[in-house]
Amino acid sequence: MTTTAELGVVTTKVPARLDRLPWSRFHWRIVIGLGTVWILDGLEVTIVGAVAARMTEPGSGINLTSADIGTAAAIYVAGACAGALLFGRLTDRYGRKKLFMLTLGIYILATVATAFAHDAWYLYLARFITGMGIGGEYAAINSAIDELIPARNRGQVDLAINGSYWVGAALGSLVAVLLLNESLLADNLGWRLAFGLGGILGLGIMLVRRHVPESPRWLFIHGHEDEAERIVDRIEAEVRQETDRELPEPGESVTVRQRDVIPFREIAGTALRRYPRRAVLGLALFVGQAFLYNAIVFDLGTILNGFFDIGSGSIPYFLALFAIANFLGPLLLGRLFDTVGRKPMIAGTYFGSAVVAAVLAVLLVNGSLTTWSFFLLVSLTFFVASAGASSAYLTVSEVFPMETRALSISLFFAIGTAVGGITGPLLFGHLIHSGDADLVAIGFLVGAAAMALGGLAEVFFGVRAEQQSLENIARPLTAEETEAAWRNEPAPQDARDRRRPEHVRQAADEREQRIADRTARRRERERAGARRYLPGTGPGSRMYSPGMAGTAGTASRTSAMAEQRLDDEVEQITHALQESGPTSRDRLEQAVGGRSWGPGRFHRALRESERESRAKSLANGSYAPTDGRGRPDSAPDDPHDQR
Repeated sequence: MTTTAELGVVTTKVPARLDRLPWSRFHWRIVIGLGTVWILDGLEVTIVGAVAARMTEPGSGINLTSADIGTAAAIYVAGACAGALLFGRLTDRYGRKKLFMLTLGIYILATVATAFAHDAWYLYLARFITGMGIGGEYAAINSAIDELIPARNRGQVDLAINGSYWVGAALGSLVAVLLLNESLLADNLGWRLAFGLGGILGLGIMLVRRHVPESPRWLFIHGHEDEAERIVDRIEAEVRQETDRELPEPGESVTVRQRDVIPFREIAGTALRRYPRRAVLGLALFVGQAFLYNAIVFDLGTILNGFFDIGSGSIPYFLALFAIANFLGPLLLGRLFDTVGRKPMIAGTYFGSAVVAAVLAVLLVNGSLTTWSFFLLVSLTFFVASAGASSAYLTVSEVFPMETRALSISLFFAIGTAVGGITGPLLFGHLIHSGDADLVAIGFLVGAAAMALGGLAEVFFGVRAEQQSLENIARPLTAEETEAAWRNEPAPQDARDRRRPEHVRQAADEREQRIADRTARRRERERAGARRYLPGTGPGSRMYSPGMAGTAGTASRTSAMAEQRLDDEVEQITHALQESGPTSRDRLEQAVGGRSWGPGRFHRALRESERESRAKSLANGSYAPTDGRGRPDSAPDDPHDQR
């Protein structure tokens, strides 16, 4: 790797080529190879919660109190903060892949070492190092995922991956049922094997992760544009072979001045000066979710044991059900973050979880909660909060420039978690140790308030980043530096347009007119429908880049790309119906290769085709073509008459 501070100026379409890829096995490898880190984190946190009560019992082989468990949880989070800061900076400096392999190795060694804990100090040390590995994973993994997943699928995929934390939580809980069974294993052995399980799972993930490439976006900015092009060439060849289709033309290129080393002060200073509102937003989201989650999840087992007389052997069953509720939240709500939008969904999940947590606290004070009513309210709180918590990582990863992405994730995770994630377990651990239900209720109210503040920050400072390219939400620092030199020159695209044949220009003009008409109809529906009440700057803002606030009249290039993709999909559906005639939905999806478009995209394009009378639904669930002009024979002249 070169050590030259200033390299060349390079123009590349790598980001556009990655964003226009259809969903494929390559993307599933990214999800499996990188997303499974959250399974490890969920396994770690839940194992502690599941075995916490056993570790405080006589004969466990380690002398701990419930307050010690809370302290160990806080130290784990402190280690995650330290690891995020250290490895986040190294991730931006040395690349995504090197660091997500290194941090996984640290996690494996430390979690296995935890299994040999014999005293509180040893447990604290092992948990701190384990946390460092997980904290480093947060920065490296979120950066790589968002830079490799197409823009149209990024929100849904990111939330589902972050939600997979709860797959690990459920796994840890169910395995703990066996490991805590006294008829199978001794009191001082089962909880140790539970920690060793994390190391075994980590080794399996490392084998899969070896096949994940370095982020091409990171490569071309740091002077390795040839390698970035080769990686994207391989990905495209694989996708073409899998789909047996040619890929659509990529969107516009980006020009950057390559930098091998970007000083920390320049990165942090530029990002914070340029995006102060986004900095406040990231901090508020992380503090809210970190307090609520780390406080309650680490201590849920001791709450059930101390206040509802649930035996240590039964607690894992409750934690498994709790984990399922948490996983279903981002899984079921995730798609809405790409369709309804970031702002309404993030604000709604933060406010919704705050309301339910506050109700739970009031009922806890009244003494009217049974074991199951308490558990159901906690599960409902976190069903909603889980999607919001995942969106905190998504938000910070999206809204800052590429050169600062890993650092931004680590910085806001560390600060937010240090404020909320360390104080939460410490506070709850001591409140639970007091044995006073009223004091525990105060802890729930504090958690509700923290989530509500995160919701308010989203309302006022949130960014409409759905289906936007990362480079358009926040332009790379090196790109802005380069583009300033030729901002007043004619766009290269204009010269290319003048050289195109007349029939090609005419087809492009017709396409632009279709997109403009479609956008106008959508805006009219949104002004007349319930969506006009959603928080944010209104539907018109979607045609502009959130990263270009203050530059009036600058259209969002990625919004245009998204509209072009939708137009291509509608056209494919129209032509397939005209060629085949009435056909079932499944056959139509197969004919156009709809599954490769990404989760939910075929449904959206088919619905748009119906709205434009390019296709019509039949009584038997099949679809038929219209008159071939995009309208049925009886359609009125004014397209708005049908809306």
